[in-house]
Amino acid sequence: MASVAAILVVSCDLETRNVIEKFSLSCSYKVISVPSSQDAMSLVRQGAVVDRVLLDVDNRADDYESRYSLIEWSGNDRLCLLSSDISSVNPGIGRILAKPIHEEDLHEPVSDVAAILLPLHELNERQGQTALPYHLEELSNNRFFLASSPTMMKLYKEIRLLAPVNIPVLLLGESGVGKEIVAMLLHKYHCLTDRTFLNVNCAALPTDLLESELFGYEAGAFTGAMKSKPGKFELANKGTLLLDEIGEMSPQMQAKLLHVLQDGSFSRLGARTSTKVDVRILAATNIDMQKGIAEKRFREDLYYRLNTFAITIPPLRERREEIPFLIKEMVARGASELCRPVVFENWLTEAAQDYQWPGNLRELRNFVMRTLILQDQQSAYLDLRAKTQAAPGGTKHKISEGPISPPDATEPAGMKGTINEVKNRAEVRLLSDALTVSGWNRRKAAARLNISYRSLLYKIQQHGLSA
Repeated sequence: MASVAAILVVSCDLETRNVIEKFSLSCSYKVISVPSSQDAMSLVRQGAVVDRVLLDVDNRADDYESRYSLIEWSGNDRLCLLSSDISSVNPGIGRILAKPIHEEDLHEPVSDVAAILLPLHELNERQGQTALPYHLEELSNNRFFLASSPTMMKLYKEIRLLAPVNIPVLLLGESGVGKEIVAMLLHKYHCLTDRTFLNVNCAALPTDLLESELFGYEAGAFTGAMKSKPGKFELANKGTLLLDEIGEMSPQMQAKLLHVLQDGSFSRLGARTSTKVDVRILAATNIDMQKGIAEKRFREDLYYRLNTFAITIPPLRERREEIPFLIKEMVARGASELCRPVVFENWLTEAAQDYQWPGNLRELRNFVMRTLILQDQQSAYLDLRAKTQAAPGGTKHKISEGPISPPDATEPAGMKGTINEVKNRAEVRLLSDALTVSGWNRRKAAARLNISYRSLLYKIQQHGLSA
């Protein structure tokens, strides 16, 4: 049996709440009514499951911070604002419904509001859609977490179990696998999700600058320090701080960080007193921590302090079944940014699944955006095919044939002739692409195509290619 959608109504207006609750009884929706955004965020922190949020912006009892947190947590896709003066409401935030509300306003199936209020299973049935074959979590700044493979679904369950617990978490994985995304998801489901989430890249700054960035400084602490400045630990107090690339942190900074983690206090540069903070620490690295400890590049005591629980995020090549879904989401968001409707062809998505993606999600995102901007899916396909074949050991996956135009109608018919024509055209395009990329350096082109130099020369002559 399909589950019933849960609607969170945030309004101190009793008449508004009564209309929505009466409507919900006739349509079998579950309604949770609270008088303020503060109460709504309290429910969220307690783990309440909410599919849609109806927020009355006329609520004078609301404080700005709680309302902003609720709007950010809800996201545009499940937020509906209720107001007696819709002209004063920012049109870029969710949907808008004018007060006073009547049942027919909520019931009209073609309106934006009705689309919000429809249970997800009913909406899918009306639109002839099926449930998404993956789990998608919206995050801030148009970021998202996606899981469909067994490994990533298991990882998601671990995240949901760990998120409410105020303990350090160590995020491990190759560069670009999405460690920051996992950190954002851990913060999203933390009990203090409405508090600050900050990210510091420990590899991007030298030791002196990193120290002032983390702990702040007093006026006159060093040349150029004209006024006091709080560090990231102070700014993230009661919130979450992600220490990215922590494996690159200097031994001096590791010792200072260990002290902060042990007693929750530190001193600004040039300060005579210490500052107490309560910050949840998430640390991320792409280095082999055990090797780093053995080589004395990382303190063992700090490692165990951070490693209360570790999450290892698998590389993209170990979860290739997610690539079509990731591309779909990236294309949709990228096309929206560029105001350009685009659909990736199946043969390009299949070629993407064959490739190893050493840069993981970061490389895939760049590939999608580059393809959207250049609007040349055939070149993107040829580049992927060339890189796939040039990779050490090639690919263990079957390589699809790709965007080959059909033979001319004047050519002899028959399956064998068609197959040979398709093969020849694909070969010419791969050769041309490899030679162009290598600047017609034949040895480099042969290495890129993973064929011998003599074979390349033969094929160049066979197809009559020239610079």
